[in-house]
Amino acid sequence: MARLVAPDTGAKELAMRITGVKCILSAPAGVGLAVVKVETSEPGLYGVGCATFTQRLLAVRTVVEEYLEPLLLDRDPHRIEDLWQLTYQNAYWRNGPVLNNALSGVDQALWDIKGKVAGLPLYELLGGKVREAAATYAHADGRDPQEVLDRVLELRADGLSHVRCQMGGYGAAGKGRAAPHDDGALHTQPGSYYDPGAYARATIVLFESLRAELGAETELLHDVHERVAPIDAIRLAKELEPFRLFYLEDPLAPEDLDWLRELRVQTATPIAMGELFTHPLEWRTLISERLIDFVRVHISDIGGITPARKLAALAESFGVRTAFHGPSDVSPVGHAANVHLDVSLLNFGIQEFTGIPDVLREVFPGGPELRDGYLYPSDQPGLGIDIDERLAQRYPLGPDMAQFSGGVVDWTQSRL
Repeated sequence: MARLVAPDTGAKELAMRITGVKCILSAPAGVGLAVVKVETSEPGLYGVGCATFTQRLLAVRTVVEEYLEPLLLDRDPHRIEDLWQLTYQNAYWRNGPVLNNALSGVDQALWDIKGKVAGLPLYELLGGKVREAAATYAHADGRDPQEVLDRVLELRADGLSHVRCQMGGYGAAGKGRAAPHDDGALHTQPGSYYDPGAYARATIVLFESLRAELGAETELLHDVHERVAPIDAIRLAKELEPFRLFYLEDPLAPEDLDWLRELRVQTATPIAMGELFTHPLEWRTLISERLIDFVRVHISDIGGITPARKLAALAESFGVRTAFHGPSDVSPVGHAANVHLDVSLLNFGIQEFTGIPDVLREVFPGGPELRDGYLYPSDQPGLGIDIDERLAQRYPLGPDMAQFSGGVVDWTQSRL
């Protein structure tokens, strides 16, 4: 029997090698973004990838430039899976949003390079399209039901059929209790003060009002954002059943996932979870036991396109759909990665998309286009988007950019 022998390539120069890896930080629209650029030995050939962890951008840049670049220099950029596993395990301690975002930036950039070399858009490398575009949802917020309704109607007029509805922000902060008056003796702590009971009651009133005005045709969503205790989340999900939500998002914090079994047996309201997930064990059981209906990860927080494909394949086996995170603190590069996955996944559910302002399109030319509520991927090779580094430098990070006050993230300092 003939013995198979691998060809000897030891004496041959690789056709292409990684020559540089850097992390570009910029805030063109007032929101801090991180984009990784992987350069190659092929003149003019590079890839870009989203590594945006808005709340810890400097930490991500340090990982990319001080640790990943020395690790990746002179390696073959075609070996995406091999390099993903290498960078994933190289720090020994795995997962977490800082390391995963750094890894994601590299991973997305390598997929971008592979598409450019092949002369194909990324969705073709992922198996080709199963739909032409991804259905999206946008956000409607307001101080009262009428303001929310007005915003929903505006979005419907723009072609959207799915709308996420909030009243007073997450946890109805605008309707919650005020911070205790600090007379100098109480030592009141800074933060956003919430009244979970008032929020839950106001949410029921909101959706009762919206359904009465909109009928059943508009798909409505709501984000609890982990602002209530688990038992209160169960009660809220049950009380929302008559209004037939498309889904209820993040009713529980990652620390309370065991409560999903209790929630599942008590309500038929569809559940979306995963915005804060960074570890495969956080979603494996939820999917395999069908405790959720939509998996809602932030692609850069789980490590990029490579793990997102595997997650989607697992979810498809159990009838769980995707609903990738797509807020304003995802870079246009990240939005491009989202939609290439969306159009190539059989079990796609919905895509959050808050739009790309003109100033961002100047800094990030190319990318997806929104038409009548549907997001279309670029048909250019790779991700189909670029970054103008010269323009990006005009918009440095600042202490009071979105989510920050005096250099400190303020909106996550929530208190009851």
